[in-house]
Amino acid sequence: MVEAKRAFPLVVAGPSGVGKTTLARLAVEREKGLRFSVSDTSRPIRGGETDGVDYRFVGEEEFRRRIDADAYAEWAVVHGDHYGTPRAEIEKGVAAGEVVVLDIDVQGSALIRQRYDDSVGIFVVPPSLEVLEGRLRGRKTESEKRIQRRMADAAEEMKRKFEYDYSVINDDLETALGTVLSIVRAERWRAKRLKEIGVR
Repeated sequence: MVEAKRAFPLVVAGPSGVGKTTLARLAVEREKGLRFSVSDTSRPIRGGETDGVDYRFVGEEEFRRRIDADAYAEWAVVHGDHYGTPRAEIEKGVAAGEVVVLDIDVQGSALIRQRYDDSVGIFVVPPSLEVLEGRLRGRKTESEKRIQRRMADAAEEMKRKFEYDYSVINDDLETALGTVLSIVRAERWRAKRLKEIGVR
C-alpha cells in the first residue's frame, strides 16, 4: 500500500471556548505526521499556560515589530489582543511533509485559506451558545466584560461556519476528535493530492 504524505495546513477554527485547541492538540498526539503550529500573541499569559507551548507570549511591541518584518502568515486582533501564525511554522512543517495544524480564530483562518489554496478548514461548532457560555464561565479566567464580548463575537463567527470545508460539533470530545482525524485521513488520500505527489 502506498502511504500518502501530502503536506497541507489544517485550519481548526471556531468561537472562543468551543474546544478547538483541545481538539487540535489531541489530533496531533493521536495521529502521526501532524505538527501543531504554536501562535504568537500579545496578550498576557494566563495561569496554567506555558510560554512556547500554549502560545509564544511576545508582548505588543515585539508583535508589531514582527508584523513590520512580514513574519506572519496571518495575524489578527481578537478580543483586543494580537494573535499571529509565524510563517516559519507552516513552512517548516510542510517541508517535512507534515499536516500543520493551526488552532486560530475566524479572521486568521480566512487569511490562511486565501494564502494556501491546498489548506483544509474545519469549523468547530458548540452544541449551543448556552453551552458555550457555560464553558467560558467554567474557565474562571475571564472578567464578565470579556465573557460578554466573546459571546457577542461567537454569535457573529457562527454565521461564517459554512465558509469552511467541514463543520464538527463538539458535543462529545472523543466523537468530535474521531471526526477530525477521519477528515485528516480522507484528505491525505484525496485524488488531487495523490496526483500532485506522483502516486500512480
